[in-house]
Amino acid sequence: MQIRHLLKPAALLCALSCNLVHADTSLTVYTALEADQLKAYQHQFETEYPDIKIRWVRDSTGIITAKLLAEKAAPQADVVMGVAATSLLVLAKDDMLQPYAPKGMDKLSKRYIDNSTPPNWVGMDVWGAAICFNTVEAKKLGLKKPESWKDLLKPEYKGKIVMPNPASSGTGYFDVSAWLAQFGEKDGWGYMDKLHDNIAQYTHSGSKPCKQAASGEFPIGIAFEYRGAKLKEGGAPIDLIFPKEGLGWDVEATAIMKGTKNLDAARKFADWSASKSANELYARNFAIVAYPGVAQQSPLIPANYEQLLIKQDLKWAAVNRDRILAEWSKRYDGKSEPK
Repeated sequence: MQIRHLLKPAALLCALSCNLVHADTSLTVYTALEADQLKAYQHQFETEYPDIKIRWVRDSTGIITAKLLAEKAAPQADVVMGVAATSLLVLAKDDMLQPYAPKGMDKLSKRYIDNSTPPNWVGMDVWGAAICFNTVEAKKLGLKKPESWKDLLKPEYKGKIVMPNPASSGTGYFDVSAWLAQFGEKDGWGYMDKLHDNIAQYTHSGSKPCKQAASGEFPIGIAFEYRGAKLKEGGAPIDLIFPKEGLGWDVEATAIMKGTKNLDAARKFADWSASKSANELYARNFAIVAYPGVAQQSPLIPANYEQLLIKQDLKWAAVNRDRILAEWSKRYDGKSEPK
């Protein structure tokens, strides 16, 4: 009898421990990915790693970056995914990322991987600037289609243009940093002063200006190629314009947060993010992905799209981010949409 009584607690302890061993790990992933991308990414990852469940925390790039910096003393995220490399470079400077070289990383393009050893972040895809132009509204208003960034300064576009706020949106930030890189600091700010005269509103989302152009709310929206292509595929009366001076861009990337209590699961997530199967999903949305040979040509994106990207120094953009945003806000924030 005594032996039997001893076995019961032991069996109970074993049952509890076995359940703990097989319990799913919940991984908190901060992301700036578009909401319509998340379901497919989560399904694929959880199919390949059924013992790990993703809990997304999604917002625009600037807001996610600010949230991560605010939580520096007590990080809440295990991983960041689909966040601009320029933001991750800021986090790396503050020693907030856990360096890690994912399995199969050697198969990826080095251009889209952090050059630290091991890297702080690994790129997924590139997203770049595009102008969404509503052809129906433009015809009503007698507007000609712009071909360049400088065309947007014409008086006929006054109050007709929307673009993202760079403090909130990664798309807005790569626009601003690209203009400063292309035109030089003095002429870049001079360009934005003139553009500001024609801006109706600065949005807190990189995709919203294209959605506004697609709906006819404004005829011109400065956004990025993925959202423009999706809206046009869905029947929106817009043309995508890729300004001839060249396109600002950034890399959507994945990184592990230092201090995560789920390091093993976070590394598996980073392995998956760098895998061919994940890159095949990214290629459904973007013309350039980190895994060479995977992306397929879209009829809505120029065949030479990668050559249209300016020679953007992502480290310069990261180092100068606070200074640039402070100056931008001082000059132009009065036209930002309410938060």
